[in-house]
Amino acid sequence: MSFPAAIISLFVSSLPAFADLKLCNRMSYVVEAAIGIDEKSATATRGWFRIDPAACRVVLQGALTADRILLNARALGVYGASPIPQNGSDTLCIAPDNFVIAAARQCRGNQTPAPFTQITPTRTDDGNLVAYLAEDSEYDDEQARLAGIQRLLVIAGYDAAPIDGVDGPKTQAALSAFLKSRGLSAEIVQSQSFFTTMIDAVQKPSATGLTWCNDTPHKIMAAVASDDGKAVTSRGWYRIDPGKCLHPDVTGQPKQVYSFAEAVDGENRAIKYRDRPLNWGGSKELCTRDSKFEISEQGDCGTRGLAAIGFAPVDMSSGGKTLRFAMP
Repeated sequence: MSFPAAIISLFVSSLPAFADLKLCNRMSYVVEAAIGIDEKSATATRGWFRIDPAACRVVLQGALTADRILLNARALGVYGASPIPQNGSDTLCIAPDNFVIAAARQCRGNQTPAPFTQITPTRTDDGNLVAYLAEDSEYDDEQARLAGIQRLLVIAGYDAAPIDGVDGPKTQAALSAFLKSRGLSAEIVQSQSFFTTMIDAVQKPSATGLTWCNDTPHKIMAAVASDDGKAVTSRGWYRIDPGKCLHPDVTGQPKQVYSFAEAVDGENRAIKYRDRPLNWGGSKELCTRDSKFEISEQGDCGTRGLAAIGFAPVDMSSGGKTLRFAMP
């Protein structure tokens, strides 16, 4: 999947003293948000607030007396590497699951530091405050919702590209095929739970395409590569949470598909089992890097500042393959 350069779009105005604060998602991703509150030299954080495309979520209620409000946002793991850049100037503590941290500048236990961006929301006609999460594409609500559906259809193995928020016969055909395969009625598309339904479907094994399933207690980061007969392109990293499955985007009909996966801890360090890294790969050395990547030239990885990792070939002759990662 090719991620757009996503940005947090913040509309600036004065901050009223009494109002609810809403975050609204105009991205083509289901996101999770965490907020930080700076008040009289004390900083607290709270998360995660899940927000579907074209939806809003109240994250603070009542009197807003904070000196500053800060934000960290991430896409769900089903999308692979998060397309939302995390480059805020404040470093505050977060936790993997729902959390409230009172002293958020000194991390403890399972808390990890993360960059937060200061926001100044705008006041709406109803007296509340709102800040928008947006992409370079500048979708409106309707476009964001359709683009979000297109993106999940592509991940699920249906051809709804390009992901542009524009309806048409191709998108409708892909959506109809998805609904039919899951035994769902057309009416569910307009329900508030439709993104949950789609994500649940994407995180289950599929009869078509490549599926990774994480049967370990650890987070797994995975990479895929495809050989189209002209070049081998490697892409990563995709996050697969424990107990979940994920379909990497393998488009077209490549001659060969390769896979690599590695279990990591909360700070993305490789986990070792019996003094060896817990990973699943093979002998086909391809180029990768630590951060999100898409690499089409596979020669001289080291001299180009890249890391060569051994990928394993995947037999896709039956049209679909599920790789299950389990403890040895």
